[in-house]
Parts: sequence; structure tokens; C-alpha cells
Amino acid sequence: MPFKDRIEAFSRLGEFISQLDQVDQENLVRRVQNQNSWFTEISIQSALKGISIILDRKNLDEWLSAYAFPDWVIPKTVGILMAGNIPGVGFHDLLCVLITGHIASIKLSSADSVFSKWIIDQLIRLEPRFQNHIQIEEMLKGKDAYIATGSDNSARYFNYYFGKYPSIIRSNRTSVAVLTGQESDEELEKLGWDIFLYFGLGCRNVSKIFIKNEEQLQRLLGILERFDWVASNHKYLNNYEYNKSIYLVNNEPHLDNGFLLLKQSKDLVSPIGVLFYELYENEEKLLKDLKEIEAKIQCIVASSDQVHGAVPFGSAQYPGPGEYADKMDTLKFLLELS
Repeated sequence: MPFKDRIEAFSRLGEFISQLDQVDQENLVRRVQNQNSWFTEISIQSALKGISIILDRKNLDEWLSAYAFPDWVIPKTVGILMAGNIPGVGFHDLLCVLITGHIASIKLSSADSVFSKWIIDQLIRLEPRFQNHIQIEEMLKGKDAYIATGSDNSARYFNYYFGKYPSIIRSNRTSVAVLTGQESDEELEKLGWDIFLYFGLGCRNVSKIFIKNEEQLQRLLGILERFDWVASNHKYLNNYEYNKSIYLVNNEPHLDNGFLLLKQSKDLVSPIGVLFYELYENEEKLLKDLKEIEAKIQCIVASSDQVHGAVPFGSAQYPGPGEYADKMDTLKFLLELS
């Protein structure tokens, strides 16, 4: 399939998703929720929005213009092991494999097979020629290359089995926010989406904030009360109550607004229902410290005036196509396979 036809197909998929009517969206939500109760209507709508942003024609053209695509490709078969922490989290890998002319051999996550399969079905419906470039399999053996996403433990497993092949293997990452105390109420509310969307299960969810003084916490907790809908999810509520009980039994200092715990910690990754915080005095030292642990950070949410390359408040879950997971250039990797 010519390169321009591949771009056109994904662009049409983005248009279809952005214009999905209410009845079709409700049917999709019902099917997806029956498989995974973490995937709420808000989560699914946000995932669809994120994919449509990636597939916006202007975004696609700008992203792809930075690469040199060959006139013809000898297709390689690329095994994709998709994660299942948020709806459609493996879509970008599928996009990269297909847009470079390769064959995607996919192992769907049991937690996200319904949503991801629906996306694949819509793509094939819009461009039937992709039928021969997409394979859904239970075992990914003997592929030319691999892309795998998982935890630190599963990454060691993936490296053992796939390390001898060309591969991209991703492990645990999380995101953080840096606050000065000068943020507006609107910015802090947007930060709430970076914290609570997908219930904190994604690598782009903010799991820790850096603040100048603890007085900022009361104001933040008050604004975050607008996100009390997360407590209506029984899985989230069970996690929140469990962590709260642990802190109470161990007499560990924390703040609580009824559905979110704020706890001071040097750790990066907080449990579900908990947001870690850490105090900083010197901004220059903070940025230096963050640089030293950048291998564990997916993105930093902050004002762009404060942190170079920071993600604006409220947009952590809506990366452009060129914002690669773990900062590994997937497209460059796949083009070099040819």
C-alpha cells in the first residue's frame, strides 16, 4: 500500500472517531466496561479523544515530515505486546508499525482486547488493505522485531525472550508536576485531570507533586474535590480505603479529602488513591534532581516558563504522535528495520 494511502487511512480513522455518534459510543462503552470495570465512560471518551488528536491530519503530517520514508519497503513482521492499563494504550505502536509499511502481529491484553479490537476493526473497515498487515495472535514467536510494554518485572522477562531480536522494551514510568504556588484555580483543576484520569493507572498520570510549602496542599485538596466521581468506582475506592487504613494503623502523617490521600514521600510512584508530595526550596536544584531520575519519568507537568519541555496542565494524557513512550523513537526504530 502506498505511503500516502496509509496516511489517508489513519486520517479517516481519526475523523470517524471524532464524529462517533452517541449511540455507537454508548454501545462501545457498554462492551468495554463489561470486560474491565476500570474503563469507565470518562476513560473511554478520553481515550477516543487522545487517538483522534494523534490522527489529526495536521498532527500526522507534521510528525511524519521529520522522517525519510523509502519509496518501497520489504515488510518485516513486528510483534507488539500491548499493555492493558488504559484503553487503547498500544494504539500508537500499531500506528507506527503500519505507517512504516510493516506487518503488525499483535498480542492484545486481556484487560483491553475489546476496545483495541474495535479500533482495529474500524481501521480495516475504512481501509481493507490493512487486513493483510494486521495479525492478532496469542503467541508471538519468530517475529523479525518486537515492541513490548509492561512493568519492570515483565521488562526483564521480555528482555530475556526478545533481547536477541531488534526490540523496544518499555518498563515502569510515571509523571510528576512542579508547582510554584502561583498557579490559578483553573490550572490546578486541569492538574486534577492529569492526576485522576484513568484513575492514575497510566504512565502519564501525575503520581507526585513538588511544592514550595505545605500551605499549597489545602488549596489543592479543595480544588480536587471536584473529582469526587472517582470514588464511585469500587476498585478505586477499595484502593483508597486500603491505603488510608495502612496510614492510620501506622500513624503515618497524611492529608485526606475523602477520596484522595496526600502523603509526603521521596518515592515517585504512589499507590492508587494516593498522591505523593515533596517540598523544594531551590528550583535549579529540583530540576537537576529530576534530570538525574529522568529515566523513570514519562513527563513533567508544569508551566513552560518554569520547566523547559514541560507538559501544560491538563494535557498530560493527550500526547502528540511524536511524543514517544519512554522517549524511544519508535518510528526511527521501525524505519531502520527496512
